[in-house]
Amino acid sequence: MRTRVLIVDDHPHAREAMSDILSEDESFEIIGFAESGEEAVLQTEMWMPDLILLDIHLPGQDGLETTREIKLKFPYVKIVLVTVSDNVAYLFEALKQGAQGYLLKNLEPGIWLEYLRAVASEEAPMTSELALRILQEFSLQKPNQTGHHPLTNREREILDLVARGMTNREIAKALDISDQTVKNHLKNIMHKLHLENRVQLTRYAMEQGWI
Repeated sequence: MRTRVLIVDDHPHAREAMSDILSEDESFEIIGFAESGEEAVLQTEMWMPDLILLDIHLPGQDGLETTREIKLKFPYVKIVLVTVSDNVAYLFEALKQGAQGYLLKNLEPGIWLEYLRAVASEEAPMTSELALRILQEFSLQKPNQTGHHPLTNREREILDLVARGMTNREIAKALDISDQTVKNHLKNIMHKLHLENRVQLTRYAMEQGWI
């Protein structure tokens, strides 16, 4: 099945660029465009997209506020914030509002497609570039050690690899286990931690000082 995508950006060239990238992969179908957060909410209600590419800097209601509103009304929708900024604070705030991920506009189209395919299949890793920036940011901060770790040694091992931006297939190869085993471990980890996706999982584990 094709992933139905709504593109939201106030700049026509940016909308066109994102459309051109997605057109290279037949698994994506662009069903609409919006120029503001308010219009994005209306378009989501009208077309019920599977995935929204949402510029974080929009006039009026910005991308973070729009994400919060859409997630409250349509929690099934996957949202990936896009921006020219590599400020880690934006990424964290986007995840807090329920976004599934975050992409920089200057990344190569191949990275975009790989990442969005992973988001669509609910196996989204962070891009290596973003994972590195986050790890560097947290290396400058004092970890919030809680003294309690509910995960097994294997789950902690998988969590560490997820935080490094590895896909399920890469993790399976590294640990010499099956893809399905990795998926089951991740489901168990997220169930234990009451989290919904691997991006939230990475952020939480870093905040706790587990990785």
